[in-house]
Amino acid sequence: MITRSDVFTLLESFGISRNDVVTIHSALREVGPIQGGADGLIDALKEYLCDGLLLIPTHTWANVNAANPHFDVRTTIPCIGTLAKVAAFRPDAVRSLHPTHSMAVFGKGATEYVKGEELATTPAPMGGALSRLYELNGKVLLVGVGHERNTYLHAVDERIDRPNRLAPKGFSVTISDADGNTYATEDFHPHATEGISCGLSEYYRNYKQALDVTGAVQYGWLGNALVYGCDCRKMTDTVMRIWAHADKDVCIGIQDIPKEWYL
Repeated sequence: MITRSDVFTLLESFGISRNDVVTIHSALREVGPIQGGADGLIDALKEYLCDGLLLIPTHTWANVNAANPHFDVRTTIPCIGTLAKVAAFRPDAVRSLHPTHSMAVFGKGATEYVKGEELATTPAPMGGALSRLYELNGKVLLVGVGHERNTYLHAVDERIDRPNRLAPKGFSVTISDADGNTYATEDFHPHATEGISCGLSEYYRNYKQALDVTGAVQYGWLGNALVYGCDCRKMTDTVMRIWAHADKDVCIGIQDIPKEWYL
């Protein structure tokens, strides 16, 4: 049974401070029993980050689209795992108004952190809640999953303005906030990459060796789950070095990235 103490020990092993900004992606089934379940894990993370912020993705990209262009922060259910579905509707969470990549944010300053997310016209724009993890030296925890679930890497793509990452044609989304007020976005451009038959993030695993070698990722265990402890600034700098040298798109299919591109 995973306890609060186990969670604290993991975060300490990664050098995460009480005032850090941390986001988490997880497959809780890989972890094993957790005291208090998903709520217990959120409570432990919140308690540790008592002077920081905990960001739990509550994405809706699978059910907010051109055919259903409406996001209601009060009722739209996340399309990702159990932790997201629990976090989205907790009374102590501030859920952002990003139409497809919302987050449930816990901690001091949560409301201010997500301010303006309803204005996003892409999944991870510069200056948005995800992108700002770079400036804040934020951390990403991948619990029982790998870089194929590392949404932060989309923010890196947008930071460096990688081509072939967003749909050229957008659609307007109606957003409803916690008080029932509505907003209409400008044309929103979701993820889209020509030349692959799956989501681009499936090929973010190509970055693994580079991120390991440059020290952007540490590893630990939470129960039965391998956990990646990722440093957003180091990840970004490594990926930017790769693209400064790359002569092809390294996220089109499974492929190796030459060491001379990131060392």
